[in-house]
Amino acid sequence: MAKNLEISFLLDFYGEMLTQKQREVIEYYYNDDLSLAEIADNEGITRQGVRDSIKRAEAQLLEMEERLGLARRFREMQAGLRQITRAAQEIMDYNERFAYSRDVYERAVLIRDTARRLNQ
Repeated sequence: MAKNLEISFLLDFYGEMLTQKQREVIEYYYNDDLSLAEIADNEGITRQGVRDSIKRAEAQLLEMEERLGLARRFREMQAGLRQITRAAQEIMDYNERFAYSRDVYERAVLIRDTARRLNQ
C-alpha cells in the first residue's frame, strides 16, 4: 500500500512529464484502482501491455524524483511548517504564562498563521 501512495504522490508532481497514454494507464491503476484486465479492456491493449506501461511509468516517476527531488522537498517543507506552527504556539503559550508582551504575541500569531497558510 505504501508503494501505491508513493507512486500516486509522485504522479501529482511529475505526471505531466509522462506520455498521455502512460499517465492514463497509471492513473487508472493507482488512482482509480482498476485491475490490469479492466485497464486492458478500456484501452484495447493486452494485460501485458498495461503492465509494461505501468512499470515504465513507475520507473520514470521514480527517476524524476531521484533527479529533481520535488516531492521530497515538498514533504520537508510541510514538516518544517508544522514545526514552525508548533513553536509559534509554544511561544504564545509561554508569553501568556510568564511575561505577557503584546508585541511577542502578535509576532507569534503572525508566524503561526503564515506557516499554517503555507502548509495548506
